[in-house]
Parts: sequence; C-alpha cells; structure tokens
Amino acid sequence: MNILEKDRKYLWHPYTQEKIAQLPIPIVGAKGVWLETEDGRKLLDGVSSWWVNTHGHSNPYLNEALRKQAETLEHVIFAGFTHEPAVLLAEKLVEVLPEGLTRVFYSDNGSTAVEVGLKMAYQYWRNKGEERRTFIALEHAYHGDTIGAMSASDDSAFTAPFKNLLFKVLRAEAPYALHCDKCKQKCNLSCIESLENLLEKHHKETSAVIIEPMLQGAGGMIVWEADYLKRVRELCDKYGVLLIADEVLTGFGRTGKMFACDHAEISPDIICLSKALTAGYMPLGATAATEEIFEAFYDDDRLKTFFHGHSYCANPLACAVGIANLELFEQENTLEKIVFINSKFREFEPKLSTFNIVEDVRIIGGVLAFELKVSDGGYLADIGQNLYQEFLKRNIVLRPLGNVLLFMPPYIIEEKEIDWVLSEIEDVLTSHDSK
Repeated sequence: MNILEKDRKYLWHPYTQEKIAQLPIPIVGAKGVWLETEDGRKLLDGVSSWWVNTHGHSNPYLNEALRKQAETLEHVIFAGFTHEPAVLLAEKLVEVLPEGLTRVFYSDNGSTAVEVGLKMAYQYWRNKGEERRTFIALEHAYHGDTIGAMSASDDSAFTAPFKNLLFKVLRAEAPYALHCDKCKQKCNLSCIESLENLLEKHHKETSAVIIEPMLQGAGGMIVWEADYLKRVRELCDKYGVLLIADEVLTGFGRTGKMFACDHAEISPDIICLSKALTAGYMPLGATAATEEIFEAFYDDDRLKTFFHGHSYCANPLACAVGIANLELFEQENTLEKIVFINSKFREFEPKLSTFNIVEDVRIIGGVLAFELKVSDGGYLADIGQNLYQEFLKRNIVLRPLGNVLLFMPPYIIEEKEIDWVLSEIEDVLTSHDSK
C-alpha cells in the first residue's frame, strides 16, 4: 500500500469528515514558506501550518537548537525535577511578557494552556476562601477543544456535539459583532456596556473574564479596537475579577506586537500561550500568572497545590526550540518583518473593496482576513472548501474559516511571494465576481 492507502486505513484527521473529504496531500519536506509534496509540487504555506510557524520551515538556527538538545536530554518528568531549557525559556518569557506576569506553568498545547488558566483562576479564589464558579467570555469566542476551553468558547459547530458536557459561562457582546443588530458594523465601545452589566450583577461569583485580545481567531478573524481591550482591564480591576488573556493565536507577533495585550499597554492576570511559542516546531503550552496568583497556592497546606500536569510538561526539546525562537525575534528584528507584511496587506485592501463578493476586510499585524458574501455563511459554508481546493490548484495553502478567507504566512515570507499570493487571491475573486 502507498502512503494514502495506509492513511485511509489507519488515520483519523482533525476537523475532517472522512467520508466526503478530499484525500490528504502527502508532504515529504518543507523549507522556508514552501511545503514539498510527494508528487514534486511546492505549496506556499499561507496559514503558517495552522498559525504556528514564525521563522519558516526547517530554519537552520532552530534545527541546530533542536539537534543539540536531543543529544543532551530529550525528556524528563517535570514534577520534582527541572532542567535548564525550561528555566531559560521561562526567564526569556518573563522578560518579554506584559509586566507583572512572573510565573510560568508549562503544558503541551493551546487548549491545555487555556484549561490551566481556567483552573488556576478558579482555584486561586478557592484557596483564598471564596467560591467563584462563574466565568465570563465573549461572543464569537474560541478557546480550544478540551471541555473547559469549549465551555468558554461560543456556541458553534465546534462545540455543538458536546453541548451537554459543558459548564455554563456568561456571554458578553463582542466589540465587533459580525451581525450586530444595533448597527451592522463595528460596535467599538458601545458593546463594553454588556460586559459591565454582567460584572455589576455577577462579580462576586465570577472567577475571571477570558478574552482573545485584539483578534478573535476561529470565531471569524474578528479584529478589535485597542480601547476596548483597555476598558476590559479597567472593568476587571473595578469589580475585582481576574483577566485571562488567551494569546494562543495572538502571541509572538501575529497582531504586530509581541503580544496582543501590548496594543493597549495592559497586563492580564493570566496569559495563555502556545502555537508560535516554539516557532511551529514542537508541541508546547505555557500559562503565565502574576506573583499574587502564585502566592495563593504557596502554602504548607498540600490541598492548596495546583493539581494539574502533563506527561510532556516542559519537554526539553520544545523548550530549547522555544528559546531559539525568541532569540531569532531579537537577532532578525522579526517584528519589523511583520510591519512590512502588514504594509503589503494595507496596500492590497483597496483592491479587495472593489469586489462585490467581499463584504468586510480585517487586517492586523501579519493577518489578512475578509468575509465573503454567501447565502450559507459560517464555518460549514461550502465556499470555504471550494476556495481551499481552488487555491491548492494554484499551489497555495489557504484554509478558510467557512466564508472567511485568511492569509497568515510565516514572517520570513519575501515580498515577491506576498505579491504572488495577493495576485492569485485577486484572480480568484475576479472569477467569483463574474459568476
């Protein structure tokens, strides 16, 4: 049997209806922004391999960091032991994170980083003698696929099969409601009233407000205003609840700042990280908290221990490549590269507005997204799968979120490659406009 026959026999792919899905594409290698297929094609990775890649595939500096670590220590249990890569990565994270986040707890992916944050917030209050079982999240939120992360996420195709397993979460209006009944456009700060009303009524029972700052990802690539983020921090302070920033997607430059919270110059009480943490090389999650939160667990009473852990928690290989990732940000002035990508997207924006099929354009940092006018919107919209296949024929990987098309390349993409992808997008939209 060839690789595809074996794939069909043994594997089960994520977010895939196996009965009707196209056969997966075998990838045999990758370099820079290009994926190499088994049949000799090269595909431009326009989604950073699910939003994780920062410095390109098979980066020599990252390769060397991984190789050196593999020759020394590949893994060790992190309960009762420690190692240099975990310590140095935590030190580097604390240096670049929003001020006040001083304690790093490792896990192994974005969903678990959020799960850790939710549990940490709940037990923080419990350790202080308060029972606060309520969380407040936003419309269009997506926080992951574990039970707690799904509970914090808004109702969608992702969560529907598991609805009866989820705990109740209070839902505030998002600052950019795609189908806002009030104004059919950006709500800006009018929607902050929804959050304030919930906090005013429920703050004594609320552990935390959890948000995706500046950019709500899987919910539709919804871009915020920095003023809204600042107001969320002020309201959490006013009503005495914790603020959890889910920066699994937005961390490490995706929005043009190192962290999305930096746009409003605010610090959350807890921040959740993964995806670009290891430049797309290794699974790793990190949840960082303030010293005040840590101290609520620091006690002679063992029942106040944070009872959470993962077998591959603080994996040395992942930590080593995470360190190298942050070193490259400094050495190669990566944030400036993202500024350039953003400028190219801004130049392209007027062209997008000329297409009848384009309803809304959203640009932030290294992310270009736009909504398409279709009768069947949402994640399951047919146009998403159709466009995915259409761009694959043009040797580009763009994986739409239903009727929201997005381009989010690795930061090392060259100008000519950006221009080529944008030209292909323009060509595809032209063909759809003429239908």
